[in-house]
Amino acid sequence: MKVCIAEKPSVAKDLAEVLGARQKMNGYYEGNGYQVTWTFGHFCTLKEPHDYTDRWKTWRLEELPMIPPNFGIKLIDNEGVRRQFSVIESLVANCEEVINCGDAGQEGELIQRWVLLKAKCKVPIRRLWISSLTTQAIKEGFQSLRESARYDNLYAAGSARAIGDWLLGMNATRLFTTRYGKGGVVLSIGRVQTPTLAMIVQRHKEIMAFVVEEYWELKTIYRETEFTAIIDRLKSLDKAEKGVVYLVNHPFEVTSFDAKEGREGNPRLFDLTSLQVEANKKYAFSAEDTLKFIQSLYEKKLVTYPRVDTTYLSEDLHPKVEGILQQLTPYAQFTESLLQAPIPKLKTVFDDQKVTDHHAIIPTGVYPVALPTDEKRIYDLIARRFIAVFYPECKVSTTTVLGKVGEIEFKATGKQILDPGWRVLYAHEKKESAEEEKVMPVFEVGETGPHEPRVHHGKTSPPKYYTEATLLRAMETAGKQVDDEEVRELLKDNGIGRPSTRAAVIETLFKRKYIEKKKKNIIATQTGIDLIDTIQSELLKSAELTGQWERKLRLIEKGEYALETFKQELTQMVADLTNEVKTGAFRVISVADPVAAETGKSKPREPRAKKEAVDIQAQQCPKCRQKTLIKGKTAYGCPEYSSCGFKIPFEIFGKKLTESQVADLILKGKTGKLKGWQLPDGNTVESRLVLNAAFGPELSDV
Repeated sequence: MKVCIAEKPSVAKDLAEVLGARQKMNGYYEGNGYQVTWTFGHFCTLKEPHDYTDRWKTWRLEELPMIPPNFGIKLIDNEGVRRQFSVIESLVANCEEVINCGDAGQEGELIQRWVLLKAKCKVPIRRLWISSLTTQAIKEGFQSLRESARYDNLYAAGSARAIGDWLLGMNATRLFTTRYGKGGVVLSIGRVQTPTLAMIVQRHKEIMAFVVEEYWELKTIYRETEFTAIIDRLKSLDKAEKGVVYLVNHPFEVTSFDAKEGREGNPRLFDLTSLQVEANKKYAFSAEDTLKFIQSLYEKKLVTYPRVDTTYLSEDLHPKVEGILQQLTPYAQFTESLLQAPIPKLKTVFDDQKVTDHHAIIPTGVYPVALPTDEKRIYDLIARRFIAVFYPECKVSTTTVLGKVGEIEFKATGKQILDPGWRVLYAHEKKESAEEEKVMPVFEVGETGPHEPRVHHGKTSPPKYYTEATLLRAMETAGKQVDDEEVRELLKDNGIGRPSTRAAVIETLFKRKYIEKKKKNIIATQTGIDLIDTIQSELLKSAELTGQWERKLRLIEKGEYALETFKQELTQMVADLTNEVKTGAFRVISVADPVAAETGKSKPREPRAKKEAVDIQAQQCPKCRQKTLIKGKTAYGCPEYSSCGFKIPFEIFGKKLTESQVADLILKGKTGKLKGWQLPDGNTVESRLVLNAAFGPELSDV
């Protein structure tokens, strides 16, 4: 008898139907040589501190850090879990083979492996790995079962994640609570939760510290087109009014007219995070709700596996795309034109190098019937995006007009859609901005005429609060503000949290009253602010450092990093953190301190002198002045590199640059005089590295 273990009863029922195991038993299905049973979420968990020693039952600073010699697992204390586990244990003990049919991802692998470990499974194990629950996908999956050992690295990564969360969460929560907590308040610390909260608190402080400034701009209307003066914003109304007086006495002259045709690339297929972002923007769905809706669609066989972090399809799916499009009959008005020619095998859609365990979320082709409204909306987002990626690009015309009035230069821009291409899929939606399409008249260089100058009075705006959409993006890119999809793809390995867990992290922050929602905005509560102010360790608060940790977990998954090495690093990190908090002197406030809660000010406790390092990735690109810099594999650069072109390599002229030298180059335009620069002829020189007129690094004295 072969025992199949699914991740939930509904999936077990689908598997049993396909396998012919149609006899319903107590806790499993049986028939045709198969017994199909199920779990429902986590059955096992890592042992708690008190399971290792009685000394860890109470929260005492002197007992920290808690480092178990070996991590053990135990069954969750739940009657339903115990009852179903006994069924699994009995079936596993009397079978010839186990087929792991758990959720085809890291968490699913961990759930099943722990159950089999607890059940003392001694028979061979094979793995069912499928990306959808359609009958065809299940049949194909059972025809090509894989050896369980193929997923040992996935299990190792899941174990490393669980152990990491235990070591940091258990120790840091007890550490900060016993050291700084008052009045029975628990200071909850988490590997992903705390840096996420820190981002929200930092944004809150930026907004609170923002000083609104008034400004005045000179504008004028010429041929029904508004132009804005290309000068610094004026700080006083008096200067602006004098400017208008000057403008009235001079005609408007067109100095340049440039109309360029361009293309807007197609959107990418959805991964879970981008789907959650889109659903939050369009329907104000929370990340947790979107995950619930997409999971339901997956179990109804309407879409493929949702807990993915790639926006690409594997190349072997290309022949199946035409069939899926043909079955999307509700969208026939859009698919008809696509099906008149072969489906292109686009590199932006099909790339085996960008697909790991699963591909992007797409429809299965099964016709959706009588869906709840919210699920229908999510399905519509996925179906339209799937069709849109195969449509032609959107053709646009971008117009830039320069002019002058006397000695003051003016500028106006416009954009016109020439051929909507993929945008026809979204013609039913309201435009996000009135400026999205602005048709300009044709101007002749040298033409002049009367105009209508005026003063525009404006105020500077503070940074915007996070919404769930922008917070998910910030978690995905470890706090970097990145709009470009290709750059975001590169940063995913360093994101904090997993696509499947980010929603739960945000919900945890809500439940613990660290954050609250006002309309769509996510705002830190005083409790959340106080907690982050209490935690002085950047290790716990830094999204970037947590992202680097996340990257190591992904390397474990790929077999490129050892679980034991990771555990040793974690153990050392927790020991160092504990020692630092026990003996260090921080500027802290307790969340139970009423004075601090009212004033928001921290009480000094022997502040430690520390030289402030420049955060390069918080600096504005010195060339375009539009974006903050990002760190790539070989250089710091602008996120808009394709158009801006700014970058500083880590190594140049035979010399590796320190972060301090890079910071000098960005902020001052030059480094100090340094020896050892290597010239193309092999000679070395002493010189400064400077940014030239084109913002490229060069040696100043050569």
